[in-house]
Amino acid sequence: MKPTLQPGLAFSFAYTVPPNKTVPHLYPESDWFRAMPEVFATGFMVGLVEWACIDAIHPHLDFPAEQSVGTHVDLSHSAATPPGLTVTVEGRLATVDGRKLTFEVSVHDGHDTICTGRHDRVVIDVERFTERLARKRP
Repeated sequence: MKPTLQPGLAFSFAYTVPPNKTVPHLYPESDWFRAMPEVFATGFMVGLVEWACIDAIHPHLDFPAEQSVGTHVDLSHSAATPPGLTVTVEGRLATVDGRKLTFEVSVHDGHDTICTGRHDRVVIDVERFTERLARKRP
């Protein structure tokens, strides 16, 4: 990690929701999901928050040897967003504790705040991570 990775790092990340990021597309093999309204899926929103955080810290890591993985999400999803709207993740790196990073985030769709919360990531050494993962494979 570079010394520039410091608490207070603020970021904004915009994304226009396409139809394939709605609830019926989250697990297309599920009849329950396929029957639900076409609104931005919570699962895809969580992924978007992760993407925004990854994008924000990328210049502060020794990529590709260093990357980050998500370890905790505590996010609300308080309003529905139809496809076609642009959602914007606003965030800041709240704490850096060794390799553990904690972000505070909110997401707005131009009409409502659709999400607030916290997301933790850990900076990993990709080589060590891959070796450890290989031991789990059958």
